Amino acid sequence: MRVRRIGAVLLAAAALATSLAACGGDDKFVIGVKFDQPGLGLKQTDGSVKGFDVDVAKYVAKELGYSDDQIEFKETVSANREPFIQQGQVDMVVATYSITDARKEVISFAGPYLITGQDILTRAGDSAIANVDSLATKKVCGAQGSSSPARLVEKFGEPWKGQYLTEQQGYGACLPLLEQSQVDAISTDATILAGFAAQSPGKFRLVGQPFSEEKYGIGLKKDDKETRDKINTAIEKMFQDGSWKKYVDANFGEFGQFFATPPALERY
Repeated sequence: MRVRRIGAVLLAAAALATSLAACGGDDKFVIGVKFDQPGLGLKQTDGSVKGFDVDVAKYVAKELGYSDDQIEFKETVSANREPFIQQGQVDMVVATYSITDARKEVISFAGPYLITGQDILTRAGDSAIANVDSLATKKVCGAQGSSSPARLVEKFGEPWKGQYLTEQQGYGACLPLLEQSQVDAISTDATILAGFAAQSPGKFRLVGQPFSEEKYGIGLKKDDKETRDKINTAIEKMFQDGSWKKYVDANFGEFGQFFATPPALERY
């Protein structure tokens, strides 16, 4: 009889351990974010990652039931966002990820949690640039491989590209050129411009006249409606409880005024 009682105790302990593991335990929730964009997702010297996308990702993960020590951030670049989701390398992606019909063919989106557009950054004292048409005779810096310079070339033509466009490996390399008056403007998503410019308060001016629309969403596996609905509910709560506004102000500084209103969710 004693042997049976001991066996029963051991079975109960094993069942309890299994139950605890199912409730979370050491499970990791892996989130894809950018590591190289100030204000959105930037890796710090201590190894942590900070930015608006990171704050949104943490909020959503906690609403899904994950604690800080269960959240793991994985560096994600534009080209590998869909493969990471499809291959199961990440549970979701929060990385300036624009919602498009083409992308929705292979993954799902929750959100949007922010709407931005291609805009223009100039020096604080330069009032000559009022909108995209002002760039017709201005020197502009863009990032190699980005769709933003291509949009300007499409508008102004190949001769404009040869005369006025300077391309660098990243937008961070454009800032010194703008500050030193080697170019007149930088043009890409307003959020990216705001993130870089917020590092140097008072030096730059965001024009605030976007000429495209980018809806940032949270990417996850295609047809996972249950998780998508939970994430949308978390985003909605973030809008309503003031957290979203707090994240905007903390990460975009004086440029937070351009992202003052939460977008409408697109549930499907």
